[in-house]
Amino acid sequence: MPTTNPPSRVEIQPGMMVQIITKSDQRTGKLTAGRVARILTRSATHPHGIKVQLESGSVGRVQQIVAES
Repeated sequence: MPTTNPPSRVEIQPGMMVQIITKSDQRTGKLTAGRVARILTRSATHPHGIKVQLESGSVGRVQQIVAES
């Protein structure tokens, strides 16, 4: 299931690792991890998450930012 408060646009930067939920996985809640290539949502926030395109080409809404060590 998606998180209750997905990150806002200012928290997301190209190149960072995130977990997204794609349109086809919305019913199952399956998350896809990857590195942000482009931020597609123009507004500062979105109730379902900021839409991004990953370097793999997958498009979805950011549910959480993955902490890199």
